[in-house]
Amino acid sequence: QVQLVESGGGLVQAGGSLRLSCAASGSIFSINAMGWYRQAPGKQRDMVTIITSDGSTNLADSVKGRFTISRDNAKNTVYLQMNDLKPEDTAVYYCWLHSRGMAYWGKGTLVTVSS
Repeated sequence: QVQLVESGGGLVQAGGSLRLSCAASGSIFSINAMGWYRQAPGKQRDMVTIITSDGSTNLADSVKGRFTISRDNAKNTVYLQMNDLKPEDTAVYYCWLHSRGMAYWGKGTLVTVSS
């Protein structure tokens, strides 16, 4: 089993910054990709950003220029630096990991951006 533990969520004013972390542990043999999804109240869960094992990244258009994903392979940890946060970024942010054809999810961390 693989466990993902997110941290770093909280309440921030519009224009502020937060950094999320996600540490993976358990039976990890190879990681194809890690990333972040988010789900706002009453909406579906959407991809925010993904980073692959070779370092390639993919960002949702709504966060380009504001969010950055990075990864520490030695620690099996992925980070999400979020700058210039907007009220529409308010959501539960979920860590995601893909390994050997399986997808794993964290329990989520709430990010609230006040206007």
